[in-house]
Amino acid sequence: MTDPVQTLLDLLSIERLEQDLFRGIGSGGETSKRIFGGQVVAQALAAAYHTVEDRACHSLHAYFLRPGDPSIPVIYEVDRARDGGSFTTRRVIAIQHGRQIFNMAASFHAEEDSPSHQHDMPDAPAPEGLEDRLERRAAMVDRVPEERRKDFLRPSPIEVREVEPVDPLDPQVSSDRHSLWFRVARPVDGPAWLHQCLLTYASDMYLLSSAMRPHGESYMSGRVMTASLDHAVWFHRPARFDEWHLYTMDSPFSGGARGFNRGAIYSSDGALVASTAQEGLTRPLRK
Repeated sequence: MTDPVQTLLDLLSIERLEQDLFRGIGSGGETSKRIFGGQVVAQALAAAYHTVEDRACHSLHAYFLRPGDPSIPVIYEVDRARDGGSFTTRRVIAIQHGRQIFNMAASFHAEEDSPSHQHDMPDAPAPEGLEDRLERRAAMVDRVPEERRKDFLRPSPIEVREVEPVDPLDPQVSSDRHSLWFRVARPVDGPAWLHQCLLTYASDMYLLSSAMRPHGESYMSGRVMTASLDHAVWFHRPARFDEWHLYTMDSPFSGGARGFNRGAIYSSDGALVASTAQEGLTRPLRK
């Protein structure tokens, strides 16, 4: 049986074609119809890391331009925009079929000491008492159209346990504020940058749903077209992403067929390790 975590690690093991040119596998992510957005961001970050030494990424800002085709590889071109005394900047372009599908700017920082503070982690039930995402999906798969069942039950390398889940097939109006526990589904040995890429991959999961919850919609309701338009991550501390992390999300605004979403990612001991922001397409389908 295929190990989905190993599949994800293979996705992040990008191939160097030239000094600043890389190739990543297209297939194997969260969906079979198009490339999962978090996969492209994580691969682009891995490509950038192949051109940086002894500095950790502290922020990335990405735009999704076209849907990714999982049937072919993705080419990543890294531009060494700046190598400064404290900060390093990289720009990454992802290409398929001769066209850009994605671009990203990432900044890397040499470690420095300074005073520190953070907001406290919100209270949440422990993940051990919550239902696993795959178990929830298996219980409702008979309600899913037959042609979508394989993707619906597709094994994921990310274990997810939602605190206040919404039925994606029959979503009801609920608060935009929601949270979940997530982690890589098994232990992963590897450097800090790899765990940062794993967290980046998972950070695109569920974030866009924040903007749809107040309207009783979901990506499976059949009433709305959804797509990530951009994605930003700020990394505050190193993370071991094979351990549980709490992802708290909200959506301060939606309108004009776009929803704005924010997230905070905490380690299980309450340390804020990353913050996220994303705007997504939430276009009502007209019958």
